Amino acid sequence: MKIYPSLKLSLKIVIFLLITISISSCSTTRKISKPLDKIFTESPVFEQGFVGFMLVDPEENKTIYSHNAGKYFTPASNTKLFTFYAGLKILGDSIPALKYSIENDTLYFKATGDPSFLNENLPNSSVFQFLKKNENHLAYVAPTYTEKHQGPGWAWDDYNAYYSAERTAFPIYGNMVEFKFKKNKEFPLVSPTIFKDSLVSSKDSLVSARLRRDIVKNSFQFNNQEKESDFSQSVPFKYSSEILLKLLSDTLQKPVSLVQNSEINQKIQKTRYSIPSDSVYKEMLKVSDNFIAEQILIMAAGKLSDTLKSDIAINFMKENHLKDLPDEPMWYDGSGLSRYNLFTPRSIVKLLTKIKAEVPEEELLDMLPTGGHSGTIKNYYKADEPYVFAKTGTLKNNHSLSGYLKTKSGKLLIFSFMNSNYTVPTSVLKAEMEKVLLQIRDNY
Repeated sequence: MKIYPSLKLSLKIVIFLLITISISSCSTTRKISKPLDKIFTESPVFEQGFVGFMLVDPEENKTIYSHNAGKYFTPASNTKLFTFYAGLKILGDSIPALKYSIENDTLYFKATGDPSFLNENLPNSSVFQFLKKNENHLAYVAPTYTEKHQGPGWAWDDYNAYYSAERTAFPIYGNMVEFKFKKNKEFPLVSPTIFKDSLVSSKDSLVSARLRRDIVKNSFQFNNQEKESDFSQSVPFKYSSEILLKLLSDTLQKPVSLVQNSEINQKIQKTRYSIPSDSVYKEMLKVSDNFIAEQILIMAAGKLSDTLKSDIAINFMKENHLKDLPDEPMWYDGSGLSRYNLFTPRSIVKLLTKIKAEVPEEELLDMLPTGGHSGTIKNYYKADEPYVFAKTGTLKNNHSLSGYLKTKSGKLLIFSFMNSNYTVPTSVLKAEMEKVLLQIRDNY
C-alpha cells in the first residue's frame, strides 16, 4: 500500500504529540512525587502516627500518588461518604416520611426513619400539616424496628453530647432538647416545652454549669447560678414510644394513639414523602450530622424490606454496589461514630469516583464542606479560590479528609488522606496535611 508524503507527515506529527503528552504527564507526576515523598518520609508530624494517602486523576484514570493506600484506617465521619452513596442508590429524589392508610375514621401511619419531622436543621416538611389538618383519628402503628438507640462501637458516655442523638424509627425535633440560657437568669428556656418539668436544678458548686441528662431517663441536672452570658446547649433526650406520643399529641394539639397490630401493618401501603433527598445529604455532609447519617441507613433499609435495620442497607450496598472496591469495607454504622469501621484510602477514592460519575460536579462540590468557606473545613485550607471540597472525619487520635481537589491548571483530582494513632494536636496535623494539598494544587 502506498503511503503519501502528506500522510506520513501527519502520522509523524500525531506520534510526536503523543510522545510529548506522555513525557509531559510523566514529568508532572515526578514533579509531584518527589516533594510528597520527602514530606511523608521526613515529616516529624507524620512520622509519629500512621498515615495513608491516595491521589487519582479521574479523567486519565491514573494514580498520581499512593502512600499506604491499601492499609486500613479508622475513618470516623468519612463513613458518611458511604452513607451518602447508599442514599443515592436506594432512596430516590424524595425522602419517604410516612407509610399510611385510612380505615373507617382513623388515619394509621407508621415511621420510615425520616429525620426531618420538626427538625430545625432541615427544610420544613409537609408531613406536619398532613397530620395536623387530617380530620381522622390518628393512630401510630409501631414498625418493625430492632435497633439499639446507640450504634455498635459507639462510646457509651457520649450519650449526653449533641453529636450522639439516639437512632429511632420516628425521629421528632431531631431527638434533641434545646436549652437556652440567658444572662442573669436562673432557668433556661426549654424546647420542646414538655421537658421543662424534667429540669433538676442545683446550686452545688460541683455540678457543672453545663447541663447533663441522667443516662437512663429524661432528668436534666444543671447548676442554676446566674449565668454571665447567653448560651445554648442541645442534649439528646431518652427516646421511648411514650415520649413520642406525648410529643406528637402536644405538637399536633390532638390525641395520637399507639397501635401494635400486624393486620393493620399489612394494610399500610401508601407513602407520604417529605423533603428533597439532596437537602438531607447536604446537611449531613456539610456539618457532619451524625443523627441524619444514621437515619439515612434506617430509611434505606425500610425501602429494601419491612424492617428498619441499618445492617440491611449496609449488606445490600456491599453486595450490589461496592463489590468493585479494592478492599472490603468494614462498615458498621451510618455516622462513623463507631470505631469498628475500617476503610482504606484506595477504597474511599474508588467510592468518590463512583459518586462523581453519578452526581453533577457543581452539585456535588456544593454538598461538601469547602476549604475556607463552609462546613467542617471553613477555618482550614483557606485560599482566595477554593480548592478543597472534602469530607472530614475525626475521632480521638484519628483524622481523615477525603474528597476533591482543584488544581491551578484546572484539574479536578480525587484524594483520600487518612491518619490514625497520632498524638500531636489535630490542628498541627491539619497544617502538615495542607502542605501536601498545596503542593498538589500548585504543581499538577
